[in-house]
Amino acid sequence: MSIPVFAFLPGLVRRERASLAATLLAPLGALLVAIVLNLGLYMVMGRNPLAVLHAMVLEPFLSWASFSEVLLKTGPLLLIAQGLAIGFRAKVFNIGAEGQFILGAIFASAIPIWFPQATGGWIWPAMLLLGAIGGALWASITAFWRVRLNANEILVSLMLSLVAAQFLYYLLLGPWKDPNGFNFPQSVMFQYDAMVPTLITGTRVNVSLLIALAWSVAAWVFMQKSFIGYKLQVGGLAPRAAGYAGFNEGWAIWLSLLIGGFAAGLAGAAEVAGPLGQLQRSISTGYGYAAIIVAYIGGLHPIGIVISSVVMAVIYIGGDNAMVSANLPIAAVRVFQGSLLLAYLIAVAFVRYRLEWPHAAHRSPS
Repeated sequence: MSIPVFAFLPGLVRRERASLAATLLAPLGALLVAIVLNLGLYMVMGRNPLAVLHAMVLEPFLSWASFSEVLLKTGPLLLIAQGLAIGFRAKVFNIGAEGQFILGAIFASAIPIWFPQATGGWIWPAMLLLGAIGGALWASITAFWRVRLNANEILVSLMLSLVAAQFLYYLLLGPWKDPNGFNFPQSVMFQYDAMVPTLITGTRVNVSLLIALAWSVAAWVFMQKSFIGYKLQVGGLAPRAAGYAGFNEGWAIWLSLLIGGFAAGLAGAAEVAGPLGQLQRSISTGYGYAAIIVAYIGGLHPIGIVISSVVMAVIYIGGDNAMVSANLPIAAVRVFQGSLLLAYLIAVAFVRYRLEWPHAAHRSPS
């Protein structure tokens, strides 16, 4: 009797308990593997790998101006990733944070665009709140389709991001276009009171970074200390047990998506009310997609996500430096982000599982 060749290949067997040290080292190992792989790619492309490594990894820390930009990009990445991680731990996969980010920016921009003469310290807080509501409303469309029609939230949220981008283009090429903007697709510049206060003098870092850190603390308390957060985690780890205990799956889906949309919308509002100062077509910079990588590299844990947000921000700023100093294409930066996630997922797989070879009893008799 012939035995399939697959019978001699090793299989993955789940470990009884994952090593804490291996869990903590997995992100670092994934980062090192991604760096090595991409340095090889840069050599194939004819670039100087040492120059690229210097630009991407070291330059963001060599001047206060560069590091302040790292802090600036950490804010939106941290906000979005913390919101997404709550849903991911409940096994609700919101992949549409980019669209929710755009809707947050649109909702926030409505105040300075419709009321350009308004003044007062209430404007920028109202913009942030309205932006967060806008992101949550956009996420609610996905929640409705998932709960009522059993549509896949991954596909629905992803497709809605494309719809959000087209809605943004319509506004900037139509009713919200700046008549004095030399035909550029952008809104009017916002008034001073519509800008989030600067946090560090001489930089573009603003109060939204503190909001992101406060949101991280709230996420930790919510997931680690609250009964609602506990129910979400149980629903993700053991949905059948959660259903038996009376936990409502539809409620968990709604809550997870609304939290993720709220955070992404808040980040979008902080972007237009902070470094941009107007609604632009370039508002869609991929933060929503990069935040997915940040959430997983951080182990879906609030503290880990804080660290991974800084790492991803360094890659953003370092990638910009490499495009200038090492003539690196922007696609190479995105390949680095994707390879980092892939390396991490492989590392986590070996943390949670071990290779087991077939027993000798499975071999054919002589």
